[in-house]
Amino acid sequence: MQTLVQGRKIDDEERKDAILGIISDKYCRAILEATMDKPKSAMEISAESKIPISTVYRRLQTLHDNKLLRITGSISDDGKKYFLYRSKVKAVSSSFKGGFVEIEVVPNPVQTI
Repeated sequence: MQTLVQGRKIDDEERKDAILGIISDKYCRAILEATMDKPKSAMEISAESKIPISTVYRRLQTLHDNKLLRITGSISDDGKKYFLYRSKVKAVSSSFKGGFVEIEVVPNPVQTI
């Protein structure tokens, strides 16, 4: 049985531009894809996607600033901060019709453990 997940249309022009910019960036797309099914650390993302760690951190910040990435974290017993990143989006679709850009974002369901 297939479930149809309803997306949310984006109306704000500035937000549309930001999402289009993010989706056009190959590193942002790779990070969203890598974190879609389960949360991962920046090091895991870097190793799996073969993206330099400094680039991963810059793109993680961009994705988080634009509300496309969820961050969870904790502090280990030895006092180190440990963050995990997970995509908030399952899909993004866009269309351009007569000068009008339409963007729909399908949310990635929150995992329950």
